[in-house]
Amino acid sequence: MTTTASPLKVAVAGLGFGEKVHLPALRACPGTEPVALWHPRTARLEAACRSAELPGFSDFEALLADPGIEAVVIATPPAPRFELACAALKAGKHLLLEKPVCLEAEQVLELQRLAISAGLSVAVDFEYRAVPLFQQLEALLRAGAIGDPWLVTMDWLMGSRADASRPWSWYSQRSEGGGVLGALGTHAFDILQWLVGPCTALSASLATAIPERPLPDGSGRQGRVDADDSALLGLELEGERGQRIPAQLALSSVTRQGRGCWLELHGSEGALVLGSDNRSDYVHGFQLWQASGSGPLQLLAPDPNLAFAQTWVDGRIAPVARLHQAWSDSVREGRPMLPGLAEGYRSQRCCDRALLAAETGERQNIT
Repeated sequence: MTTTASPLKVAVAGLGFGEKVHLPALRACPGTEPVALWHPRTARLEAACRSAELPGFSDFEALLADPGIEAVVIATPPAPRFELACAALKAGKHLLLEKPVCLEAEQVLELQRLAISAGLSVAVDFEYRAVPLFQQLEALLRAGAIGDPWLVTMDWLMGSRADASRPWSWYSQRSEGGGVLGALGTHAFDILQWLVGPCTALSASLATAIPERPLPDGSGRQGRVDADDSALLGLELEGERGQRIPAQLALSSVTRQGRGCWLELHGSEGALVLGSDNRSDYVHGFQLWQASGSGPLQLLAPDPNLAFAQTWVDGRIAPVARLHQAWSDSVREGRPMLPGLAEGYRSQRCCDRALLAAETGERQNIT
């Protein structure tokens, strides 16, 4: 539900995804208004502020002290997110956090404690929950379209980092939250738990196909890569009646001819398949098929009631704007945000256990 309250005044911290996606999404959303930018490097900040025609801060404490800023989108690399989020919550600011929310699940719980204590709304940018065909799939599952789920598979095979000349960065470092598990796995874990049920156990195999990348300083030296660029996981999901549902998840950022994102759900009464082979856009290109009983898969028409009012060349902007509106409504109406820190915690807990499972070679239970 969209309110008639004044737009939520939001600062954007981080000028990668923050500038490319969150800034236009905030401007497109009736319930939000971008009012400032933050970045620790002055030259980068000034260029962004000129382009956006917004004031900027290189001092995060000064941003938090501004009474005209009600909320902050934190779209920095993962490592500094926890400290920035803690400071923002202690300053009384509502938050929207990129994922992975933190580097480990216990940090997410600490943010949750702070947010609850302060009565603040914290959203997590699991934008696939706001994509129309994902919402249509969720409605079909809730209506019993496949009966009892028997098997779930998800392949998310992209080629964004298949070029070995792509420079070394924080993404190359596991300790900084880099790797395909953080980039795609956090979304995948949320999608599966939202659509099917909580993950109760998993096994994992992680690999790094490109072990070195050129350092960005132009020296010609190579930096070591220890973050995963491919992952194979076996999951156990819990259905609505407590039944165990096996799931298989394959993730990669180095498959030059990868098939894109495909999700299959098979059950006692049929199957649903959602997929896109558009590897240049993580949102545009999805289609949805349904099979009843033993019948063939048939392409479903998109539900017009779930369609975006506006789309952009960058497909990510429309669903992020939809989440911005839900976040603004949660603030103005004083109700919990979904997806929020509870969902961020469940996703991060799966990431933590997947890393442990890969290191030990042992299946990990998730309680």
